[in-house]
Amino acid sequence: MTLKTDLKQLLSTRWFRKKGKSVISFVIAMVSIPLLIVVVQSQQPVTINVLVWALESAQMEDYVEDFNQQHPDIELNIIEGPNETDQVEDLYTSAFLLGDSPYDLVYMDIIWTPKFAAAGWLKDLSDYVSQQELDQFLEGDVQGGMYQGNLYRMPFRTDAGMLYYRTDWLEQAGYEPPDTFSELIEISQSLQEQDYTDWGYLWQGKQYEGLSAMFVEILEGFDAFWVDPETLEVGLDEPNAIAAARFLRNTIVQGVSPPGVTTYEEGATRRMFQNGEAAFLRNWPYVYKSASDSEIAGKFDIKPMVHTPQGNSGACQGGWGFGIASDTQHPDKAWQVIEYFTQRDIQKEHALQHGYVPTRKDLFDDPDLVEKYEYLPDLLEVLENAVLRPPIAQYAQASDILQRHLSAAISGTVTPEKAMNRAARETRSLLERSKNN
Repeated sequence: MTLKTDLKQLLSTRWFRKKGKSVISFVIAMVSIPLLIVVVQSQQPVTINVLVWALESAQMEDYVEDFNQQHPDIELNIIEGPNETDQVEDLYTSAFLLGDSPYDLVYMDIIWTPKFAAAGWLKDLSDYVSQQELDQFLEGDVQGGMYQGNLYRMPFRTDAGMLYYRTDWLEQAGYEPPDTFSELIEISQSLQEQDYTDWGYLWQGKQYEGLSAMFVEILEGFDAFWVDPETLEVGLDEPNAIAAARFLRNTIVQGVSPPGVTTYEEGATRRMFQNGEAAFLRNWPYVYKSASDSEIAGKFDIKPMVHTPQGNSGACQGGWGFGIASDTQHPDKAWQVIEYFTQRDIQKEHALQHGYVPTRKDLFDDPDLVEKYEYLPDLLEVLENAVLRPPIAQYAQASDILQRHLSAAISGTVTPEKAMNRAARETRSLLERSKNN
């Protein structure tokens, strides 16, 4: 009651009658400013950050502008990274290890998925997308985004290894394209003897990730395996895996592949094939467009990789896709970005403009894409034989082990049997240590 009486007395004073309106206005202003700040902040777009390697970040600029126009409540911000993918991976890894990462989305190579998911850096996307929607994508790409039964990566563009061959030389010499390793060697040697070419078969033999990717296909062709992700069983010292390594060494010993192949990456082998220096080439889809603009245009084709009669054709699954960082404050907004990039129209545009291979199955017979890239229907057959590199959390270390020992085997430093036995032993030790930790 005292407060009420005092308030009546204040309102009746001459001072309040003169100054009261100003006081009330001041009080209202003080109360309103925080509310106004909240309203303004709620109307500001949420920024979604993602790190993308340099070349593709530039190629995505038009999509970013289009997305931001369609989503006024979101501002997509692509941060340009290095052009070396391992450096991009290092930047993501460092940011997540330090905590409070600036990235809401993760644009990642398929082989990063198990490492990032096992470390807890990615959000499970299973609740965001139905199985019916996932069925629209290539199975290998979807599987490449899984870790221990959960989905952590949505595929944007794909890659797979395949065999390129000179159609003109095979036709002139009376050969059909090879289906087996032995046919590949036989035809290569025949074309070399007839002076069609200096070399028969080119592949990536340098000690780097490309060597592991290529060898996954050879292992599949020999009905062998590297690491079983379910049981963590290692198969590198099994007879078929040793035979796979011996095959690569023998291509050099027999003169089918050049001695320098042990130092070649994708680019070197592509240039040699385009320059008419070999009849066969193992490489990725991007070579088709490049070779079509070279002197061998119209003189080559593609097919699934060769294999033994007991093995299967294998195409190492590559590609890039989007995941959501587990510590982002805006997972639903980040998912809207993924929905945008993985939709049919954007994948088609990205393929038309930049030559990347889409991950939606129905785009492989899209009239506009097939008109520009006539090989797409054949490429689908290759992609349906996709083989994953082992989706294990320790993949980077396991790949390093394989690269070192396989490199020693193909260069002749040690026998394929010794190399594969050592690789298997070290890989088992790696997995055992990880299990104990």
